[in-house]
Amino acid sequence: MARWEPDARGRLEKAAMELFQERGYAGTTVEEIAARAGVTERTFFRYFADKREVLFSGSKVLEAWIVERIHSAPREMNTFAVVTAALEGAATELQATRDPAFVRARYLLVSNHSEIQERELIKLAALAASVTKALHARGVAEPGASLAAEAGIAVFKIGFERWVGEKKMGNFAAHIRAAADALKTVAAEGTEPQSSRSAPQRKRARRGGDEPKR
Repeated sequence: MARWEPDARGRLEKAAMELFQERGYAGTTVEEIAARAGVTERTFFRYFADKREVLFSGSKVLEAWIVERIHSAPREMNTFAVVTAALEGAATELQATRDPAFVRARYLLVSNHSEIQERELIKLAALAASVTKALHARGVAEPGASLAAEAGIAVFKIGFERWVGEKKMGNFAAHIRAAADALKTVAAEGTEPQSSRSAPQRKRARRGGDEPKR
């Protein structure tokens, strides 16, 4: 067997996903993935630490797309708009470069295995940290930078779930935008002027909420 194979990473990703679907995640070994891809186990471990990492091979690329867009955003844009625009741009890139069938199959695997969900949460936390750092570089102070980053990750997660949940996956960036708009609407509800409330609402607000039912 050749010691180097062209596009070994891509073939390993494809082989792993095929085997995960055929035999289940738990029933698939690194040895089987390597054999299906036509490479050695040693080659597998040059690209991935373990079989879980096959499902997260694009995380660093996604992070780079988002961070680069934050750095290059116009200085006059407000913080959350910068984050949202970066996420939309990354969503467009992801959709253009990833097979929708692979994306959906990966999502189902993550959703059904707590072991992979744990790794997903770690990756999202790392992404939030990178976004926060990029906002610091723009001069955004705390806690604003961390809040914008964490809110952005929540928007990305919800937008992604709605996108892969469609029967025919449409525009990922549009789902990101819709999730961001929904978040802004929810946040604005807390700033509703007192004068716009009815008398009973103002009375309850002064008392700290609705009276307990008797």
